Amino acid sequence: MFLTVPTLLTWTRIAAIPLIVAVFYVPGWPVAWANAVATGLFIVFALTDWADGYLARRLNQTSAFGAFLDPVADKFLVSACILVLVHLGRADVFAGLIIIGREIAISALREWMAQIGATRSVAVHLVGKLKTATQMVAIPFLLYDGVLWGVDTRWWGTLLLWVAVVLTVWSMVYYLRRAIPEIRARAR
Repeated sequence: MFLTVPTLLTWTRIAAIPLIVAVFYVPGWPVAWANAVATGLFIVFALTDWADGYLARRLNQTSAFGAFLDPVADKFLVSACILVLVHLGRADVFAGLIIIGREIAISALREWMAQIGATRSVAVHLVGKLKTATQMVAIPFLLYDGVLWGVDTRWWGTLLLWVAVVLTVWSMVYYLRRAIPEIRARAR
């Protein structure tokens, strides 16, 4: 199931990363344009996360490969945008390190738990979904970096990013606490 419609949508999310990053490096482009284009691209490609899951279920095209690639694409997209935002001075480096570090740590934990046959203990939880949703709102606010319909997007984006950091730590602690009994059982 390498080239189903849902998997192709997931691949487009990965392909979008260089586009979103490159927008900020087009010579002579006004910053406001770069901000608007990057925000639009992020929103469109972030929506493919919902669309690929919906279509996979609706078209009965779920696959192990799709289940693997979907969260990888999300992590790549979020990490790339966080790095750009840190580079542009719109996100705190510590927020970026916490978010990206958690993604690496939990991905490694999930891989290891899969190897020992204990994936259920680190299955996606509501806190992880809230973290992702908060990030997916904070990032376009910070990419836009201006006033939109009377809303200061940098202020709200920064607030939401720090909420995402709290949820990031909370979800990591949750997953680690769920995994510790399995880890202890395997260590004996």
